[in-house]
Amino acid sequence: MLSQFFILSSRGDTIAFRDYRGDVVKGTADIFYRKVKGWKGSQAPPIFNVEGVHFIHIKRSGLFFVFTTKFNVAPAFVIETLNRLCSLFKDYCGVLNEESLRLNFVLIYELLDEVLDFGYPQVLSTETLKTHVHNQPVAVETEKYHQASFMGSTGSSSIQRSVPSSAANKPIAVSLEQQRAQKKELFVDLLERLTVLIGADGTVLRAEAAGCLQMKSFLVGSPEVRLGLNEDLVIGMVERSSGYHGVMLDDCSFHEAVNLEEFERDRVMSIIPPDGESTLMNYRVSGDFRNTLPFNVFPLVEEGESARYSIQVIVVAM
Repeated sequence: MLSQFFILSSRGDTIAFRDYRGDVVKGTADIFYRKVKGWKGSQAPPIFNVEGVHFIHIKRSGLFFVFTTKFNVAPAFVIETLNRLCSLFKDYCGVLNEESLRLNFVLIYELLDEVLDFGYPQVLSTETLKTHVHNQPVAVETEKYHQASFMGSTGSSSIQRSVPSSAANKPIAVSLEQQRAQKKELFVDLLERLTVLIGADGTVLRAEAAGCLQMKSFLVGSPEVRLGLNEDLVIGMVERSSGYHGVMLDDCSFHEAVNLEEFERDRVMSIIPPDGESTLMNYRVSGDFRNTLPFNVFPLVEEGESARYSIQVIVVAM
């Protein structure tokens, strides 16, 4: 199955390395880094072969997470395993970067020994691994954040409205002592990526938004969490054809633990959140964003001498 796993920094330094089968030549980390840096074109593909060895990798936070194998494995399966490993490291280290991985290298190797056995993935669940992990994580110091608040009607009290996303960058509690001392918190983030095709005259030709609702749980036990969405939420083109215009989504998918019957009835997501970070919902929206784009783009092209062109792109926030 999977022969080796290693993590490389952007400079090519090996942060972690584990050989599970011993059937691949030594020095694969150097071979991979030279191949990626010397790749002709923009960037190397996520999967390539060098002298019979398959290299499958993803890049997160400037780090390369790589599997090597000589077997004909399913690429989607290996990519998903890499993504889950990154989520696992982030849950146990608090933040996924070079500093946190180096400070927690003992914990990283313990996780790698538990996750894979002779190259076969066994357990990739943060909650399940808590009973098998004994090393305590070392938290990376982050900048102090200011809580956004507003004054009440009396002017004497403030009500906290939100915190920055960096507030959730802390490791989960492994031992019982840490669980008792840890603050019981639940963080919910809404992340969106907007893809827009704009014509030369500034008109929007095509627009699409892809978003996800992420939750990071530091709760103890198995409490039920209920998250309500807009009651006028419309999903799919079939519901749109009825003529009712509410909050419209083209399609969406949910975490396996979400109660779909209650969502269909009341637009309420009921879930017992697993430990660590999880994605509750993925959705996609396409349509006419002409009047709702958060910015305008104005391209300027000027023709100069000797077949030279000056191209200027101005982005103006709305």
